[in-house]
Amino acid sequence: MAATKGENVNDELRAAIVQDDATGRVLMLGWMDEEALSLTRSTGTVHFFSRSRQQLWQKGETSGNFLHVVEVILDCDGDAVLVRASADGPTCHDGSTSCFTPWLWRKILQREKQNAEGSYVASSLSRGTAFLARKVGEEAVETAVASLAESDERFVSEAADLWFHLLMLLRSRGVDPSDIEDELRRREK
Repeated sequence: MAATKGENVNDELRAAIVQDDATGRVLMLGWMDEEALSLTRSTGTVHFFSRSRQQLWQKGETSGNFLHVVEVILDCDGDAVLVRASADGPTCHDGSTSCFTPWLWRKILQREKQNAEGSYVASSLSRGTAFLARKVGEEAVETAVASLAESDERFVSEAADLWFHLLMLLRSRGVDPSDIEDELRRREK
């Protein structure tokens, strides 16, 4: 059953899942009433109904990161919508490609944005790509050594350090982890 915003069946809200047309990745979930669905179809850009503000809004109206409609598909009951779209930029308000971002990447983005004194993430990112590249090299060697000569606990600890620093290096270069996934998918045979 669709979430409702009013008494009339025409006032029903439908869950609207937005999917990247090129990769199939889920970008976000929003809510559409009939007007948002109609505007999405007629304008070619995604519109939603904000439950908190009780008003229509166009994705990208403030950020400039519009979602361009490729296809709109209603589910078999008509109470959910799949929108295949292409994005002008990050979909999530936190700068991520998707609102369904892994925890660690989201944490790195938050720490970078907060730029708090004493934050290891903010400090490391401010030191630049060369610093982070060296850290990844150090952590890679430590992980390799631990895999051969240390306990599983130590190996996991070193692998965590490597993973963390590699994600910060990606951020330093402006590369989203989803770009790595896309590259690996391209290589799949």
